[in-house]
Parts: sequence; structure tokens; C-alpha cells
Amino acid sequence: MKKIISSLTALTLAGPAFAHHPLAGAPMETFTQGLLSGVGHPILGFDHLFFIALIGISAIYTGHRMLAPLAFITAMLLGTLASSFGLVIPATESMIVISLLLLGGIVATGQKLSNLNTLSLYAITGIFHGSAFGASIAGQEITIGSLVLIGYLLGLGITQYLISIGTGFVAIKSWKATEASAIPTRMSGAFVAGMGVFLALEGIEGAIFSSLGLN
Repeated sequence: MKKIISSLTALTLAGPAFAHHPLAGAPMETFTQGLLSGVGHPILGFDHLFFIALIGISAIYTGHRMLAPLAFITAMLLGTLASSFGLVIPATESMIVISLLLLGGIVATGQKLSNLNTLSLYAITGIFHGSAFGASIAGQEITIGSLVLIGYLLGLGITQYLISIGTGFVAIKSWKATEASAIPTRMSGAFVAGMGVFLALEGIEGAIFSSLGLN
């Protein structure tokens, strides 16, 4: 139990440490600057950070823990690229919240999806997470140059892959969570689902305030 709490606390504290842009908000003008931006941005938002961490944990039980996260990352990069070129993917933020609730709930209940269903879930949710990155970051960078965007996508993909397989490694070695029904695994799912609930309530509150003209 102490290991679980320590791991989640360390992951939580990691956010503020990297919450500032690697270039201190300066415009990205080179491949290297785009790469650094892509490395830094996956951990700017806890929703993305914790979701990709849970991808790594749930991938353990597919039998392909090194390969399965690539379904999410590939779709995420495609969503980022599409959004960068102005393709609007509707309900992005709502779908990100739903993805937290869905995958978090599945893991929390100790269920293990079939490989096909798991990969499909990873891919579908990846598109929406990528769209959020593209709308807020890559869209402004593509106007500077394609090399910046390429660097950004590389940094984004590599960083998220390392987060996912790293979290899976921790789950196996430190938590001994070799089964989907393991308590540490289920707690990690509940943690992410709880974040989804928080974000959903926050969105509902914002909508209510907006409708009352309080924003």
C-alpha cells in the first residue's frame, strides 16, 4: 500500500516540476525547439499524464505491454496532426473525460478486455487526446515550419511511449501487479476514474455558471 501511495504521489508531484514550457514560452522556430516542446507537453495536463500511465498499466494484461501502447500513440499523433491542419474533431474535451472514466472504470473493476477491444479503445481515445494537443499546441507551430511540427510530434510520441512502458514496468516490479484483478492495478484505475469524475463535475459547473451569466 505504501508503494502505491508513494508512486501516485511522485507522479502527482512530477506535474508542477514540468508544468512550465521547456522553452519558457518562447516561440518554436527550429526542429530542436519543437522536439523539446513535444517532450514537455505530455505532462502539462494531469488528464493526459495519468491516462497514458494507465495505458501502460492496462497494456500489461494484453500480453503485449511494449507494443499495445503504440495503438494509442499512433492514433494520438494522427489526431494531433489532423487538428494541426484545422480538422475540427467535435467534443474533444468531453471525450477525454469519458476516456478517463471508461478506461479507469474498466481497470478499477479488475476486468481484462480482449486484445482487439483494448487496441480499439486505445486508438479511439488516442484520436481525441491528440486532437487536444493539436488544437492548443501544434496548430500554432505548423505556421512556423514543418520541421518544428515534426520535432514536436517526435517528442510527443516518444515521451508518451516512455511514460506508458515505464509505468507498466513499475506496476510489475514494484506493485507486483501481474494480474488485472490485483489491488494496486484496480486502485490506479479508480484514481484515474476519480479524476474523470472531477473533470466532469468541473465541466458541468462551468456550463451552469455560463448559462447563468456568472463567467
